[in-house]
Amino acid sequence: MAKPKRRTPERILETALRLFNDFGEPNVTTAAIADEMNISPGNLYYHYRNKDEIVEALFVRYEREIDGLLTLRDTAPREVEDVWFFMHLLFETIWKYRFVYRDINDLLMRNRLVETHFQRILAHKQQTAVSLCNGLAAAGALDATPDEIAALAVNITLVTTFWLSFEQARHPRRPPDMGLGVHQALSLAAPWMREPARRLLERLSHAYIHPPSRGDTT
Repeated sequence: MAKPKRRTPERILETALRLFNDFGEPNVTTAAIADEMNISPGNLYYHYRNKDEIVEALFVRYEREIDGLLTLRDTAPREVEDVWFFMHLLFETIWKYRFVYRDINDLLMRNRLVETHFQRILAHKQQTAVSLCNGLAAAGALDATPDEIAALAVNITLVTTFWLSFEQARHPRRPPDMGLGVHQALSLAAPWMREPARRLLERLSHAYIHPPSRGDTT
């Protein structure tokens, strides 16, 4: 059975997300989105009156996905491998909606929804980072005071939010390895890690710090 065709509003958002991610949201017009879809601008405006409505629709999707990830419904992961996996999922979501992070200063200045809701997302990230650190501490993998955990959570939030822009500034024409972002964020906790958790974190990070050379089959 043939798959049903996607509705035009859905196609508009998918196309806009791809173009925003590839070229930057400020550099993409509604005319460019319509042209990419081979539809008339009038058809696009029938569903979204302007680009801000498209941006807000995409931001609502992003917010729903990242909130679903950041909401730890049971207990926070207590094993280093589980925290590593969680951070990978976080960076995958960031990459999926990377235009939000790369263009955040421009978006904050001109879109009230983004301004208010992104502040809440940052607070949620910070709260989740505290929960992750507390989970590791409860498992005996992390030795830090509540004040140290609070400061660590702020720094983890800072790295997860702005690492992508940092990498783009360093290597504008090279797609980043999001695993390096995971390593960079979790390396902040290394000074407070107890053995053997610290040694395990080092092993998980090793592949990103020292990738195997070409032809290396070991």
